[in-house]
Amino acid sequence: MSAPTVESADLVWMEGDQPFSSRFDDVYFSRDSGLEETRHVFLTHNRLAERWRAMAAGDHFCIAETGFGTGLNFLAAWQLWQASAPDDTYLHFVSTEKYPLARTDLQRALAIWSELTSLSTELLDQYQDLTPGWQHFSFAGGRVTLTLLIGDLFDTLPELDAPVDAWFLDGFAPARNPDMWQPALYQRMAELSRPGATVATFTSVGDVRRGLIAAGFEMRKVKGFGRKREMLCGQLQQPPAQPWRAPWYARPERSGKRSAIIIGAGLAGCSTAHALARRGWQVQVIERLPDVAGAASGNPQGILYCKLSPHHPPLSRFIQSAYQYSLRLLQRELKQGEGRWHACGVLQLGTDDKEQRRQQGLASQGYPASFLQAVDARQASALAGVEISSPGLFFPAGGWVSPPTLCRQLLEHPNIEVRTTTAVADLRHDGSQWQLLNEQGDCLAASGTVIICGAHETARFSQTRHLSLKPIRGQITHLPADAHSSRLKTVLCADGYVSPARQGEHHLGASFRFDRLDLTPSKEENRHNLQLLQSLSPELHRHFSATAPQGARVGLRCTAPDYLPLLGPVLDPDAFLDQYAVLGKDASQQPTAPAPLQPGLYVNTAHGSRGLISAPLSGELLAAWLGDEPLPLPRDLSEAVHPSRFLLRQLVRGNASSSKISTQGQRR
Repeated sequence: MSAPTVESADLVWMEGDQPFSSRFDDVYFSRDSGLEETRHVFLTHNRLAERWRAMAAGDHFCIAETGFGTGLNFLAAWQLWQASAPDDTYLHFVSTEKYPLARTDLQRALAIWSELTSLSTELLDQYQDLTPGWQHFSFAGGRVTLTLLIGDLFDTLPELDAPVDAWFLDGFAPARNPDMWQPALYQRMAELSRPGATVATFTSVGDVRRGLIAAGFEMRKVKGFGRKREMLCGQLQQPPAQPWRAPWYARPERSGKRSAIIIGAGLAGCSTAHALARRGWQVQVIERLPDVAGAASGNPQGILYCKLSPHHPPLSRFIQSAYQYSLRLLQRELKQGEGRWHACGVLQLGTDDKEQRRQQGLASQGYPASFLQAVDARQASALAGVEISSPGLFFPAGGWVSPPTLCRQLLEHPNIEVRTTTAVADLRHDGSQWQLLNEQGDCLAASGTVIICGAHETARFSQTRHLSLKPIRGQITHLPADAHSSRLKTVLCADGYVSPARQGEHHLGASFRFDRLDLTPSKEENRHNLQLLQSLSPELHRHFSATAPQGARVGLRCTAPDYLPLLGPVLDPDAFLDQYAVLGKDASQQPTAPAPLQPGLYVNTAHGSRGLISAPLSGELLAAWLGDEPLPLPRDLSEAVHPSRFLLRQLVRGNASSSKISTQGQRR
């Protein structure tokens, strides 16, 4: 699959501050009454204020929109939400956009609406020039989420997994943008809608009304806004037959009690706790070590490393969306400086012909310069502050983070309780909830929802022993910084990486070993790491060639065979094999029996060396699973990271049986 190219909106500014689309020959909104038109068409005729006032504690409401444009509809809905909805309720806004505005244009367009300044400022603080795919945002302390689907809506909406309560059918007028206003859109709207979902649109064109009626909406004409005599609004009356979806990927039943226990206080566990706590969940985090981030997440500097593929396989697409969400989270949760986070940029160097060809392929795909830039060796040297002998890609928004600091910050929430030095030896379900047992069989805690975030140790429980997880040893080397080495201004990456100085040290790594799993630093791996400097910067390699390391740290990464994380609900493996045995004979069968889930049991693991990038968005995905929210990833990616994928592959290939699955255990 080739990566789609983002085409930014083609704007002309009329009278200095009115955005006009030269592509569609139409205005984005009326300068004088655009906000009032949004309120009349979309807010009033979806009956949002009255519906929101009637919501109960913990309820979620989802709006889906065609055409994000300047974000005016989103901000107007958010403003009304603040005024109408109870405090303990949650708004999800999902919007498609084929031609996203550059940040500078968005800022200029929204400057018109001074009464929205506080909200538009929060949006602009997280908004950068957008890349293709799903872009997920969190606002208002977690009460409001925004998911932008960047690309053609006929590519993105089929991959949306969201229970929609109200539709903003927007976009440029049907006569200006006929490609959007199609029966396939109306049918997909109906498929995504909850029973009784509403729709409103500024147009009254007959083809639109008839198309929505054919899809199951009851539509009526009402008074339009201003000079527009009529508009359309309606409600879903006849939900369509849903297309078959694999039951092992179906949403689990939503928990009635918003409380959970998380096992593991590394990046995955802390990100999951943070995502749930911001949604009003009471979360208890249990960690076997004395401190949070005490295992693989405990390196003093973690790199926001975003290695992509020009062919855009699932791993690359997942990493791209997760990288940009992590940057937003860091900007929201951590201040730069003070040894916490530095957006110093990351240089990925092309040290051989194959890597240079890969990077050239990426650079040709139209990514905005704020996301990545191709640089030659001279430009790379100027950016890095030291001699670089290879061309590469520069990610200006990337940098390094202190993972332990980030973990502690994510846990700073009144809804989160942390228990360290507490080892869970076994899990037992008593028919209503999970009991977490110690070595002596005593109950440490109990909850209806348990999320295991224990890296490779996730698979040591009988309920998760079937998961395909592999630990990989990695050692980083600490080098003393001096005046010369402190000239390094950016992170350098190739086969290894070296960081700019933090608290008098550079961190260099990392080794990648399968043959030993102990945590004792080795001189051999220090020598290996120092050799990596040759391809990163010959100057730094010469400088440190006679320098003795001043320490090292070892951790165990956890990976799955396909290098994607495992995120989501956990199946009962033996029941799965029995229930869907027909797939072993004919993979084209479409069974409908519900998946045999382990009730209330989830995992978030196998982030490899990418935890800083992948864990935050993974926490959002877990929260969406648990709360029946719109998923922050396209459906095919949520299935690509689903824990059941390996059971399914083994069954379809005909090499799985109940006895093999239940005893295969953790790979070592």
